[in-house]
Amino acid sequence: MPPSSLRQQQLVATDETVTLIPGLPNDVASLILAFVPYSHQSRLKQTCKSWFLFFSSRTLVFDRHKFNSQSDLLCIFPQDPSISSPFLFDAANRAWRPLPPLPCNPSTYSLCNFTSISLGPYIYLLGGSHFDARSFPLDRPLPSDSAFRFNFLTFSWERIAPMISPRGSFACAAVRSLNQIIVAGGGSRHSLFGAAGSRISSVERYDVAKNEWVSMDEMPRFRAGCVGFVAEESGEFWVMGGYGDSRTISGVLPVDEYYRDAVVMQLKKKKKTDDHDDGDGGTWREVGDMWDEWERSRIGKIVVMEDENRGRPDVFMLDKFDILRYDMGLNRWLKETTIPEIRPCKKPLGFIVLDGELYVMTLLKGSDLNETRRSQQHKRAGSLFIQIYHPRKKTWRYLFTKPPFPHPLDFGTAIMCTVRL
Repeated sequence: MPPSSLRQQQLVATDETVTLIPGLPNDVASLILAFVPYSHQSRLKQTCKSWFLFFSSRTLVFDRHKFNSQSDLLCIFPQDPSISSPFLFDAANRAWRPLPPLPCNPSTYSLCNFTSISLGPYIYLLGGSHFDARSFPLDRPLPSDSAFRFNFLTFSWERIAPMISPRGSFACAAVRSLNQIIVAGGGSRHSLFGAAGSRISSVERYDVAKNEWVSMDEMPRFRAGCVGFVAEESGEFWVMGGYGDSRTISGVLPVDEYYRDAVVMQLKKKKKTDDHDDGDGGTWREVGDMWDEWERSRIGKIVVMEDENRGRPDVFMLDKFDILRYDMGLNRWLKETTIPEIRPCKKPLGFIVLDGELYVMTLLKGSDLNETRRSQQHKRAGSLFIQIYHPRKKTWRYLFTKPPFPHPLDFGTAIMCTVRL
């Protein structure tokens, strides 16, 4: 049976015969408990039976939304999620919480280049590239069509309808007004290989309520390694950067041809007899080059800061140690700011938007923590150094935290998304 929409599910009512907090009515007690940060709820669940039932109920999700007490959390997938558990990070409380690993498929392994995105109280994990023990040759990565979502009410993974076209390294965006997800492009590129792999141009959207994927008009060209976002104000789906064609050096070494442009699809909204809006794609239009060839060879890490009133989103790119903002009118990337503290780090930096701020993350080793007042054990384990930029205030602040991962975190291959709970 396909998973139903959260709006269609009935609320789990709190038993009025069970007291949440002695001496207080349950409606007052539930209001107090609704303001407990999500990262601390797992510990408070064990206090008593009534708290366990309350913190596991759907009522809590709606109360936190109603009273605007939700927590903005960062979800990090360090490696293949079937063998390495993802973690939630609550930056406001500097607290980590593990999530269960993805259900394991004994025939496939080394999943990477998948996409994670949140929509409602769920995290979706889509596609990717992996190796299949049933295929030949064994060292050739294959794209995946699998799709899962993590249900925070049951605290477990659910398998949903697979995508029509297998893909990894693709553009993905949520159309929150329609409760849908759109994916575009992609291929079979694996993180173990710097080049090669297939590319596709197909586009499809997932309807959460119907649990089905529907094909949309293809992009003008093959495109993988791209980034996507939706501008709800104009009803447009943007796909930026990526690579398509490839050439060889001396007829042996494959080299990607990276795109400097973007393509945009106008999303149409058709009224049906049941007054349900359904997002159908229109035609694609091409946007010219967003930078000159001498500025950079490829697009950097992109994050999108959505407007709460569904206006035009702010799009930022991390280009080495500079943060750039995209101007849609000029079709150019303009410098916003520079990272204030540049620590020696050969690996890529992490870049994500969380609660209206930009997070630039660097994993520091023990030798890089001499300036910080940390214990000797903390220094040996390393630390996650986060520089946080507020675009409206134009200010920076800093945060140190000790990551719980058993292996060093590589932001070049780690997958991240944010969720509000």
